[in-house]
Amino acid sequence: MKSAFVSGADRGLGLAFVRLLLRQGFRVFAGHYQADPGELGSLAEEHPHALYPIRLDVSDGIGVKEAAERVKGTAASIDLLINNGAILGDIRKTVYDDLDYDEMLGVYNVNALGPLRMTNALLETILRSEDKLIVNISSEAGSIGDCWRNNWFAYSMSKAALNMQTALLHNQFKGTGARVLSVHPGWVQTHMQGKLDSEATYTPDEAAAHILETVYRTDIAQGDQTVFVDLLGQPLPW
Repeated sequence: MKSAFVSGADRGLGLAFVRLLLRQGFRVFAGHYQADPGELGSLAEEHPHALYPIRLDVSDGIGVKEAAERVKGTAASIDLLINNGAILGDIRKTVYDDLDYDEMLGVYNVNALGPLRMTNALLETILRSEDKLIVNISSEAGSIGDCWRNNWFAYSMSKAALNMQTALLHNQFKGTGARVLSVHPGWVQTHMQGKLDSEATYTPDEAAAHILETVYRTDIAQGDQTVFVDLLGQPLPW
């Protein structure tokens, strides 16, 4: 049985990844931020030997290490790490407003440093896998080459930093067989803005299915070039 770890699995895209990976026969470790795992808890009752909910705050280094130790006690390796946990932060204020820098640091801590904490803590188990696949859920908002916004400071800058992290890890892992890539999930019907974005293009299940199909492709992230793609595998400008 292959094993996967998904952060930000409380709902939305993260929960959709969990459902799909279970159907594909994975053992899934699902990091959830909320105390009540909700639907994730119900799924765990249905799949008692395949789904392991873990309370997780990716901004907390000690908590991430504790989660990694729990994984090591159950699975010999992690074949797929999906760094999905993220927060949006303020997307309305511009440079003309009174900006909340502490809030921005909080967003950066989750969106940029959170995935690095996860990869670092689970690296030993990832490198023991045959697949060695790390997927950083990024965003087109992190693209400098295709930037059209004049705000979204915390979110956009954190995702640009996440893309740089992907590039650095790609360089580090050359020759190990490990693959790491940044993926923009498309416009997904999530609650990131505090309410369901029902007008978005993709349901979480649709986006998760496209992303997994893309990252499983053997022609993705195998060469010398770092990869930043959308959910359909189309390259995006850095």
